Amino acid sequence: MGNNGSTRASDKPSGKSSGRPSRKKPAEGVSRRALLIGGGAVVTAGTVAVLARDQVKRLWWQVPGIEKPRKPGELDYAGATWVAASEANWRRADRPDDFPIDRVIIHVTQGSFDSAVKVFQDPAHQAATHYIVGQDGRVVQMIRELDVAYQAGNRSFNERAVGIEHEGFVDRPKDLTKAMYESSARLTASICARHGIPVDRKHIIGHVEVPGTDHTDPGPHWDWDRYMELVRRAATAPPSPAPASSASAASASAKASG
Repeated sequence: MGNNGSTRASDKPSGKSSGRPSRKKPAEGVSRRALLIGGGAVVTAGTVAVLARDQVKRLWWQVPGIEKPRKPGELDYAGATWVAASEANWRRADRPDDFPIDRVIIHVTQGSFDSAVKVFQDPAHQAATHYIVGQDGRVVQMIRELDVAYQAGNRSFNERAVGIEHEGFVDRPKDLTKAMYESSARLTASICARHGIPVDRKHIIGHVEVPGTDHTDPGPHWDWDRYMELVRRAATAPPSPAPASSASAASASAKASG
């Protein structure tokens, strides 16, 4: 989060208290983009038909009254525990079909693990990240990776990124523990592998590096050299997810469902 302990949500649709986008109408026919004309060659009718069919396959769930099938509590990362964020703090999407995922954004909570979970469950906060990593290495997933989290204060980056919060304060280097670095590195390596994201500093960035942000996290004490080396090691090592549960996360989950 950084600064005042909140993550900006500049891409939240206006007039929508639920944080969900308006439903798109199904495509009628083939768009101009599907008619590829160049060098005197026109796309054949058969190719156009294939493009139209593929477009319908991808957009069928956006027809009014129809939603893409989802399983409650389904995880994208096996090392996490699921605790749902408020639906006001994220936007339903179908990434990477509608928006390519090409960034991981690193945040620091400016508070405790439990307070971060609680605030992301609060609809008035209007911001959240996909994951929270604790100082003890525990991981909670609060938003599916296919959905857009209001995390960075930049709509384009929100649509293309997966966000990870880290328990602690930016001015306390002792908060950035060995267990946290290693657990987060495994998570980031897993995200990069799933979405084909290069493991480099252009694609794994801090919240402070997002254009237009006024946040400072992960702060001056975040050891980027150490972290990137850990991500590279995790990317080439056999899968070994972090512990999947914690009493704190289980308690937060119970409160949310209650």
